[in-house]
Amino acid sequence: MNLRTAPNFRAAPNFRAVWAIYRVEMARAFRTVLQSIISPVISTSLYFVVFGSAIGSRINEIDGIAYGAFIVPGLMMLSLLTQSISNASFAIYFPKFVGSIYELLSAPVSYLEIIIAYVGGAATKSIMLGLIILATAALFVPLRIEHPFWMVAFLVLTAVTFSLFGFIIGIWAKTFEQLQLVPLLIVTPLTFLGGSFYSIHMLPGIWKTVTLFNPVVYLISGFRWSFYGKADVSVGVSLGMTLVFLAICIAIVAWIFRTGYRLRN
Repeated sequence: MNLRTAPNFRAAPNFRAVWAIYRVEMARAFRTVLQSIISPVISTSLYFVVFGSAIGSRINEIDGIAYGAFIVPGLMMLSLLTQSISNASFAIYFPKFVGSIYELLSAPVSYLEIIIAYVGGAATKSIMLGLIILATAALFVPLRIEHPFWMVAFLVLTAVTFSLFGFIIGIWAKTFEQLQLVPLLIVTPLTFLGGSFYSIHMLPGIWKTVTLFNPVVYLISGFRWSFYGKADVSVGVSLGMTLVFLAICIAIVAWIFRTGYRLRN
């Protein structure tokens, strides 16, 4: 199939198709609510209980914030990153696995519409999950959100960016093992080492410098600032890094559809 001459290349937007794909993705999440929502919430709650109790008993405050409240943005970001990648990668990988991706590519749906539908569905599920975790955490510790607009902005930008990243992984992966490779071996460790449970100012000089090469640091720092007005790095830098990563993901996705990478076979 010649991807350049497929029906995907047309001017008129097909909002009905976008809505149909989006509804299918959301319906799949609600059909598997135990795996999609309840399981991540329980896992994150266990992180909160274990770290909040074990470490919180030794560290009362960080930057004037109770330790239990301090780790909430980090836990939300941990769940947001992993679930955004997982939701988007599986959503596009499964049609490849069963062969229905060719029906989608030959349908009167543009590549932009495909991306909006799949990434929108994955990001929506991740945002819902993040808000549920936030509500759950509020039952355990007193929370405050000093900058609600920026909290929502970081939440949405991060969900969309890493859903795009997951979409790329889903296109790249040839097996279910490869689908889990990046989230488990790269993203999760970077999140744990990115200040989810501590401030990078607590690290010795050399390790603090090394940590600044971790892109997740900027996401967590900006998100925590929206809650408490405290940040490990400049908020402008955090926002800029998020937008740069978003632009990179958009460019890679555009290249994938332009060249047909892992879509022609």
